[in-house]
Amino acid sequence: MQKYHANLLPTHYYITGGEKMDKTIPYFAHEGIVARMERANRRLWILCIVLIILLAGTNAAWIVYENSFEDIVVTQDNADGYNNYVGNDGDITN
Repeated sequence: MQKYHANLLPTHYYITGGEKMDKTIPYFAHEGIVARMERANRRLWILCIVLIILLAGTNAAWIVYENSFEDIVVTQDNADGYNNYVGNDGDITN
């Protein structure tokens, strides 16, 4: 088992021949990479939350838009199923 210095962390690099080389990086470099990754992950979570809120907002806006139309209900007066409806424009709809 290999031992590493207290402030160095092991990393593995593969060269073109498939051979594995052990290299070490300083601990403060590792901490910097981890801190950058944590900030990026936080930004991605905030982006996901914003997108979910926007999705819910657009769905609500679409429902409000669709409910703004007036539904016309024509009841059946004839047993044979023929009804004539005269709209506001004077056209007869069967």
